[in-house]
Amino acid sequence: MTEGSLRDRQRAQIRAEIRRAAFRLFIERGYDAVTTEEIASAAGVSPRTFFRHVPTKEDLLLAPVRHGGAAIVNLLEQRPPRESPDVALINAIVARIRSFDQADVEEWREALLVAPGLLDKATIHTPADKERAAKLVGERMGANPGDDLRPGLLVQLAFAAADFAFQQWVRQSGAPRTLDLYVTEALEAVKGNHWKRKSIS
Repeated sequence: MTEGSLRDRQRAQIRAEIRRAAFRLFIERGYDAVTTEEIASAAGVSPRTFFRHVPTKEDLLLAPVRHGGAAIVNLLEQRPPRESPDVALINAIVARIRSFDQADVEEWREALLVAPGLLDKATIHTPADKERAAKLVGERMGANPGDDLRPGLLVQLAFAAADFAFQQWVRQSGAPRTLDLYVTEALEAVKGNHWKRKSIS
């Protein structure tokens, strides 16, 4: 193992410990009542170390979602060329969701419930992510996103479906269902022959 990868793993471990400590405190006392100093103390790190790994308290809850679009585009690039545009994009989104640490996911949901003001900010994409995804989808369709609406439309619909599923998952009542089940079910509505590569007549 290289020194760089060891350092990356150590950073990821510290971030995970900070995140778990924050979630516990948010659930116990409410998001607004908890300070960054208290989170740092509960995680066993200094406030300086906290801010080296986490830019804001809000980022603890929203980072997995905010960085989702870029991760999805990277996963889309790696999908097998034989996959149709809709299937490749859906598989990339589902793979991203399944990459989350399942031990943390339910605590994350409970923590989000005590910070309802943040939920409206939870979106998995940025305009740049959507533009990159539309270009990749266009290549699979044999279509130019500048001339053909379909690549951009597929990206908009798939990301909107994933966002909607995420919101529904957070707010679910009764016996909890997993996030990937919500997202997979929502994305089924996006599949269709409309996204296939156009044949050349």
